[in-house]
Amino acid sequence: MRETLFTIGSFKVHGYGTLIAIGFIVAMLVAEYRAKKNGLKEEAVVDIAIIAGVCGFLGAKILYVIVSFDEFLKQPLAVLGSSGFVVYGGIIGGVAAAYIYCRIKKLNFLDYFDLVMPEIAIAQGFGRIGCFLAGCCYGRETDSWFSVMFPDDCNFAPGSVPLIPTQLLSSAGDFLIAVILIIVAVKLKNKLQSGNIGELYMVLYGIGRFVIEFFRNDYRGAVGFMSTSQFISIFIIAFAVVLYFVKVFCIFFRLS
Repeated sequence: MRETLFTIGSFKVHGYGTLIAIGFIVAMLVAEYRAKKNGLKEEAVVDIAIIAGVCGFLGAKILYVIVSFDEFLKQPLAVLGSSGFVVYGGIIGGVAAAYIYCRIKKLNFLDYFDLVMPEIAIAQGFGRIGCFLAGCCYGRETDSWFSVMFPDDCNFAPGSVPLIPTQLLSSAGDFLIAVILIIVAVKLKNKLQSGNIGELYMVLYGIGRFVIEFFRNDYRGAVGFMSTSQFISIFIIAFAVVLYFVKVFCIFFRLS
């Protein structure tokens, strides 16, 4: 793990930002390819990627401020200028921005929602590798051979202590979700309803995030006995299930 990948003079190239950028580029290229294959507008995909990326960034930072509000009141500039983000804030902000864009452009939001969610998982997978390089989002101490030790000068994780590599586990899970979503989208293309891939993403990511939170040891806010992300995961999963059954009932009553 290296927070700084290399330097050019006095300019430092950080691993976290680099992996975020790589993830964004790869996700956009995959989305453009799949848009062409599915008859969707490639220019709309680029617009959504840019708009959702900006709004997702803001959403992730806003939710981080909310969960770190006590610290924000003491040192607002330090919190705003930190590398702290909350992924769910980014997802909510990005999806909301994409929905508004599709409404303005009179596009079927659910079609584009299904298209981009596998790519969101890809971007998250790269982002979690960036977390690993930076040392944030670290896991609990462990005696297992499956562990990682960060250097003593790490800005986030405790140094020289064996920790569960939750960042790498999350990354592997994100890439696995992307593969599952793309396979389902291809194999069951003629059997799916609009929104099914997006709903499947919410269920899979929600479950995975709820579980991985038990193994993390960084501060990320709490709601009762759950972390903030676990609390949000429950609603994300529930929303996906409700959305699916609402569509099923609508189809049933339309046919009856």
